[in-house]
Amino acid sequence: MIPSVNDRSGRERKQRAFSATKKTAYLGLCLALALICSYVEALIPFSIGIPGVRLGLTNIVIVGVLYLSNWRDALFVSVSRVLLAGFFFGSLYSILYSFAGALLSLFVMAIIKKTEKLHLISVSAAGGVAHNAGQFLVAALVVENYRILYYLPILFLVGMVTGVLIGVAAASVLKRLPPALRNMYKDSAFS
Repeated sequence: MIPSVNDRSGRERKQRAFSATKKTAYLGLCLALALICSYVEALIPFSIGIPGVRLGLTNIVIVGVLYLSNWRDALFVSVSRVLLAGFFFGSLYSILYSFAGALLSLFVMAIIKKTEKLHLISVSAAGGVAHNAGQFLVAALVVENYRILYYLPILFLVGMVTGVLIGVAAASVLKRLPPALRNMYKDSAFS
């Protein structure tokens, strides 16, 4: 018996609904991991004498989502994480600074990744520098003092170093993922 058009379209709808459910679960898991990283980072007394410097553990998750799926999913996880972590562990100013850094960082990483000319570690390093640049721009608007420019080279250097460290960690995590997770987007209608 040949399946009718209605049977096929019903199966296709069920398959799309199942794929949407899998994608929602995947993004929820990534958001939960990003929030856990934010919480752990808030607990770590990391200080190298430079105010506002963080390791950026959350970016391991964001870089992973960017490389496993697409920039839209990475944007969703990043924006959701900034809002939730800001409300849970921060303040209105921390949300403002985090938004600026996260959005500029993701924008830069997505563009560089799209060229396919640089390795994940280099993309992450550029994201670290862009993150600090975004936060610096907000700080310059809030403080309204030109002397803050002296802080910029230090922020770029720290952003590059932490970006490389996060890139190494993200590459290591992605390499160790089971093939089913690494190929999830290639094998389904996730995108």
